[in-house]
Amino acid sequence: MDAPVDQERLSRAIAESAETIRALGGQVEAVAAAAALIVDTLRAGNKVLTAGNGGSAAEALHLAEELVGRFRSNRRSLPAVALVADTTALTCISNDFGYDRVFSRQIEGLGRPGDALVLFSTSGNAANLALALEAARAGGLKTLCLLGRDGGPLAGKADAQVIVPGRATERIQEAHQVILHCLLDAVEEAF
Repeated sequence: MDAPVDQERLSRAIAESAETIRALGGQVEAVAAAAALIVDTLRAGNKVLTAGNGGSAAEALHLAEELVGRFRSNRRSLPAVALVADTTALTCISNDFGYDRVFSRQIEGLGRPGDALVLFSTSGNAANLALALEAARAGGLKTLCLLGRDGGPLAGKADAQVIVPGRATERIQEAHQVILHCLLDAVEEAF
């Protein structure tokens, strides 16, 4: 017989996730500001660039694909690029400039004034995201950070931010998923 799964442990994980997501109720104003930044960018005919590392890279991909494709309803395709998606660019830049420059170099080439950069990070500690934020600001892009814990070094540096309190990376990522869906809902409402 297979070893039993600890159901108490599963119950705790579900309860912790629900508690973290419930705490987003205190972040509605920040989520609304984040949504407005994205909607305003797209209404002006500009694009959204996204980036993150690890699981946060998956969130960056998710946001971009839902904008280009669709979330719930059929609407026109909206311009978005996940900077984590092009493996040839990632490996070339990492090899030639170092991994810290993997996103900033792409922003220099792809970003235009009025575009928006959305960064996902559970800690706010990644050097490549800090350099991406600097490159975006230098290039006239609007910036949005979805962060966790206390926001780390990225806290307070973007035009808009949502910081999910908590220590567990997976709980922060789950909350980022809820925020991402709220942003997409606002975009679909606007378009």
